[in-house]
Amino acid sequence: MKRATHISELREIIALEKKRGRVIALVPTMGYLHRGHLSLVERAKKTGAFVVLSIFVNPLQFGPNEDYASYPRDLERDANLVEVAGVDVLFHPSSEEMYPRPMVTYVEVGQLDSVLCGAKRPGHFRGVATIVSKLFHIVQPDLAFFGQKDYQQYLVIRRMVSDLNLPIEICSVSIAREEDGLALSSRNVFLTLEQRLEAKILSQSLNEAEACLQAGERSARKIENQLREKISRHCQGIIDYVEVRDAGDLSEVTTIERPVLIALAVKFGSTRLIDNKVVEVDRHV
Repeated sequence: MKRATHISELREIIALEKKRGRVIALVPTMGYLHRGHLSLVERAKKTGAFVVLSIFVNPLQFGPNEDYASYPRDLERDANLVEVAGVDVLFHPSSEEMYPRPMVTYVEVGQLDSVLCGAKRPGHFRGVATIVSKLFHIVQPDLAFFGQKDYQQYLVIRRMVSDLNLPIEICSVSIAREEDGLALSSRNVFLTLEQRLEAKILSQSLNEAEACLQAGERSARKIENQLREKISRHCQGIIDYVEVRDAGDLSEVTTIERPVLIALAVKFGSTRLIDNKVVEVDRHV
């Protein structure tokens, strides 16, 4: 596995592979990797592509009171993991490399970035779209892989690529979970033992909401209220949001007649966890 810290280095490596006719796949990450990230690498490797994985904790997507400084980092641990997983190039630039001067140019994806996490974290998706756009221009991948745990992020990036006519296929990969259902996250390391035990209620609640939908419930508000009640009853976490949205464009839904995203965010102390489930409904129920 090769490693690059400078944009010029990475571009030279990729240019050579493109001359050889290789398909280029990008897996963008913020590091502190877990099995979910490695599942993205696995999917990318199955395509036969030359796989570039980036590690960059992007300051643009953190708010002033968020956990940028304390976000978990362990570059050498991550490098060992991705080398074993078969990554061809690890790109781990510094903030100075990615942002050599204050940014005055940003990418914003309207509508999709103003609800759910976007409503609770103003500017977050502007930071995400901007850094991913930069990575796309640096790497010029044919394929890019994103996990469905950050489903809103996946939709934002997919729409950005479509609107800007970027020749990149955006591939989504299912949420990786612990045995008890908790969605894997780099932030899980911050949970206390009690919080970790309580956090499994998030996926359990989503599963119950899906079962309720499949049994015939079509009121988005009833689904949301049942989720809030169950989470509040079984844990001490503070609900940030629980919402049912259209799975395609995150528009509001009242009566569920098409695929929906059931999404939630809950704070356990200072640790904010997100989870979701996309549910297709049977219109004949």
